[in-house]
Amino acid sequence: MKIVSKPPKRHSFFIFLLLALIVSSLLYNSDQILDPPKKVAFSEFRIDLNEGNIDSNAVNIKGNKLSYQVGDEMKFSYKESASSLSDMLPENEYALINVDVVPESSFWSSLAVSALPAIFILLVIMYMFRSAQSSNNQAMSFGKNRAKLHDKSKSRTDFSKVAGAEEAKEELQEIVEFLKKPSKFQKLGAVIPKGVLLVGPPGTGKTLLARAVAGEANVPFFSVSGSEFVEMFVGVGASRVRDMFKTAKKAAPCIVFIDEIDAVGRKRGAGLGGGHDEREQTLNQILTEMDGFETGTNVIVVAATNRPDVLDPALLRPGRFDRRVVVDKPDINDREAILKVHAKTKSMSKTVKLRDIARKTPGFTGADLQNVLNEAALFAARRNAKSVVQDDINHAVEKVALGPEKKSRVLSEKERKITSYHEVGHAVVGHLMPECDPVHKISIISRGHALGVTWYLPEVDRHLYSYTKFKSELCAMLGGYVAEKVFFGEVTTGPSSDLERATNMARSMVTEYGMSDLGPITFGEKNHEVFIGRDLGHTKNYSDQMAYEIDSRIKALLDEALKTTTELVKQNKKTMSKIAEDLLTKENISREEFLTFFK
Repeated sequence: MKIVSKPPKRHSFFIFLLLALIVSSLLYNSDQILDPPKKVAFSEFRIDLNEGNIDSNAVNIKGNKLSYQVGDEMKFSYKESASSLSDMLPENEYALINVDVVPESSFWSSLAVSALPAIFILLVIMYMFRSAQSSNNQAMSFGKNRAKLHDKSKSRTDFSKVAGAEEAKEELQEIVEFLKKPSKFQKLGAVIPKGVLLVGPPGTGKTLLARAVAGEANVPFFSVSGSEFVEMFVGVGASRVRDMFKTAKKAAPCIVFIDEIDAVGRKRGAGLGGGHDEREQTLNQILTEMDGFETGTNVIVVAATNRPDVLDPALLRPGRFDRRVVVDKPDINDREAILKVHAKTKSMSKTVKLRDIARKTPGFTGADLQNVLNEAALFAARRNAKSVVQDDINHAVEKVALGPEKKSRVLSEKERKITSYHEVGHAVVGHLMPECDPVHKISIISRGHALGVTWYLPEVDRHLYSYTKFKSELCAMLGGYVAEKVFFGEVTTGPSSDLERATNMARSMVTEYGMSDLGPITFGEKNHEVFIGRDLGHTKNYSDQMAYEIDSRIKALLDEALKTTTELVKQNKKTMSKIAEDLLTKENISREEFLTFFK
């Protein structure tokens, strides 16, 4: 886990040396390579000599080799080694030539030229050996852990940088105290939890909390993803787990953070590979290592997941991840605190009211809120502003919640009119039904796949839903469907997603919440285990007759909601027409503008 700098590879040096040898060899023999001389018999040499074909009658003698120039052509021949040229030629022929005796190459130069091929082969072999050694080192390090040690000097995170999540911070404060003063607990015989499991939806700050614990305690922080343990080779994951815990013990006191532990900690026996696949071996090694910590090692394992239901029970038992900290989505106060933290790094106008932004963002996570302020800063930069104003943040909230506007999508006048009445149907019915969330905005500007949108915002964070609330929601969902039918005499494909949501809500009312005359019974098992994980299937644990009864109750709920919605639309046709025409002109209607039609 310790980051060790590796020396740079020196393959380039060998490649340069090899190229230098090749170039020098080519230069040394360039004349022979580019224009190789022609070998002739000694008798042909004499003919060229007697006929006067030899340029300047110049003959170079190098050992036994005779070379001479005939026009543009270079020729060479050989004489007997024991005889001189004067002995082999008649006196009259010898007198015709100008002999130039070239001394033979020295022993070392000849050796260098002859050794070039051997040196070339040797360098190639050395290069191959180095490559093989490098591959072997990579293979040997394949089983090493992939955990990263975070440098505390670069950026230290503590609880002051974590807004909201007060209950989670209180739970983790004990871990900090143990890492700072372990003797305080050991003196009383207390055993600190060896593992802490952070559970919560994505973006709620689980990783940030783990780093804050390490920052508060001022101890090393190792982080690794659960997916980094498992590879295609058997035994690699278990080897990485062993190496990670071995390194962690050496760095104790420290924190080992395993993100997305459900990637490796799923229930055993439910994988496609059977009971002995690589993932299960890795999980078994994690269980063994966590249970094998010696007393006083001061190593805390913190893991994060958004799927605690798929984890193996052995992983959650006391002695392993025996403490579970829920990191839920922030409420309005937490959202305001999170916005204040992120606003410190932005140039914000003094007119910005973060409380209003927190009220408009129910269900947003910390990551969503960070994204909102970042988008707001981008909006401000596009208009060359010096600071972020409230309108920038409002646009950013709409973009994150509803998706970006598609102003380039062109609708026909008829489609715009249908969309306008459809959205007004949602808004008016939702406004008139009890316990429906207030209408915040109506728009016929396309966003995503939707041609228009009606945006409801709750006044307070809601945790419990009543029968009246569900019934009002059903009517609001059917408002667009009924408006199209009443004003245009037929329906389009526009309400398809509304009908799907309404049907699912009615089904949940009957099969999960006991909100029908079938009584307080739940139908179907959602937690039935399948091949991978859980919650991927739905088991029918009731008879066909009961299925018929369930379907009839679902239809009754939808029929009742349809009747109520139709009555409301017919009673408010004039008001809806005025709002729809105004919406066609403005394309967007705010809550304040919407309420003026009911005064």
